[in-house]
Amino acid sequence: MTVKGLIAAFTGQENINFLLTNRIPRAAVTRFMGWFSKVENPLARDVSIACWRLFSDLDLSEAKKTEFKSLHDCFTRELKPGLRPCDPDPAIVASPSDAIVGAHGAIRDGELYQIKGAPYSLIDLVGDRALVEKHSNGRFVTLRLTSSMYHRFHAPYDAHISRVSFIHGDVWNVNPIALKRIERLFCKNERAVIEMQLASGEALTLVPVAAILVASIRLHFLDRVLNAQSRGPAVFPCDVRVGKGEELGWFEHGSTIIVLAPEGFEFCDGLAEGARIRAGQPLLRKP
Repeated sequence: MTVKGLIAAFTGQENINFLLTNRIPRAAVTRFMGWFSKVENPLARDVSIACWRLFSDLDLSEAKKTEFKSLHDCFTRELKPGLRPCDPDPAIVASPSDAIVGAHGAIRDGELYQIKGAPYSLIDLVGDRALVEKHSNGRFVTLRLTSSMYHRFHAPYDAHISRVSFIHGDVWNVNPIALKRIERLFCKNERAVIEMQLASGEALTLVPVAAILVASIRLHFLDRVLNAQSRGPAVFPCDVRVGKGEELGWFEHGSTIIVLAPEGFEFCDGLAEGARIRAGQPLLRKP
């Protein structure tokens, strides 16, 4: 068996995986990685990226750069131009990121689910009853970014961003193993709630959820990083217009984006749990 095969077999054991990624001082490890990932030392960079390749399916052939200053620089890499074209159909709401499709379905009685049989409350996720009302009987899609994926996310449609709320929290891993074991996990982790309105009036909300290790969310239009060290206001009124496919920001580690749509929106053909999707590909269809 190859080294990668041995590592996969070892870490694939659910109990071991959960212990290694959750039963550790999560906040302290996350702060350390936030510092270490930005160290601009060639040896630290090269060893870190080599280990990352060993433990994942990291592919840097699409990256705009061929050399990186640090591990962080590699995590937050841009892609070569034209590699994530956005579906031009005006009826299509595009995926904001590269991801693996997770739980998705109808929002019923204010509840969603992180896996089948594990519901959580929309009010606990977004913290705003008016926003919950906008998505009553709507649809939700969970998009999970793995550590090796492209970490930048984009506007799923032409829209006006009216507010961003940052909710402090924990930094649990958000992989399927943790989702099976930690109830209401998305409601416990750090997250941002990005409120958008389409030109036709419908509400569309993105909830980027941070996870263990770097656990930071960068939004271009706020020109700031949101994380556990963030101080000051937690609610940011905005007046920003974005075009479909425009880059909104990035995660500094793999995590999750929950997309919330109002009643009447439907899933695009072929959307299935476990399927891989790329930024710009069809996700939802407007009524």
